[in-house]
Amino acid sequence: MNKIELVNVVAEKAGLTKVDAKKAVDAVVCATVEAINKGERVSLVGFGTFMTATRKARKGRNPQTGAKIMIPEKKLVKFKAGSGFTK
Repeated sequence: MNKIELVNVVAEKAGLTKVDAKKAVDAVVCATVEAINKGERVSLVGFGTFMTATRKARKGRNPQTGAKIMIPEKKLVKFKAGSGFTK
């Protein structure tokens, strides 16, 4: 499902126009991105939790030359599925 399909489903299930549903979906996505960028967790009960994590710096290898390199620390976004996804 892509964003347009999600907007259509939200409009149908919530009884909204597609314009209003698009505004609602955009607002949720924007609020989630802003919270994650601040380092906060976003928990949607029954759906899941978005959180940030840090991948430590590590040694790596350049696949073309075989030279050893140092891969820097990196922040990632993780998602832990909620109870709505278990069967």
